[in-house]
Amino acid sequence: MATADEQIRVSGQVKRELDSLRREGESYNDVIERVLDEGRDGDFYDGFGRWADEEANRVREERQKSREKRRNRMRERAEDAR
Repeated sequence: MATADEQIRVSGQVKRELDSLRREGESYNDVIERVLDEGRDGDFYDGFGRWADEEANRVREERQKSREKRRNRMRERAEDAR
């Protein structure tokens, strides 16, 4: 595990949210990187032409459903923490 290069301040609520998202063995930095990566869309040409249109559409729909479920869980956790 690397040492911290910089420090950032977060509210108690943000820390509790990070704690709830942390997986075993993850640092706070790991959690933040994972959450940020989940929100990024890939480059337009990533995987271009590898899947049939039907398969690509199915995967896009499932990814969107997963994002919505994750957002709802995060909202619920934030409400529960209040």
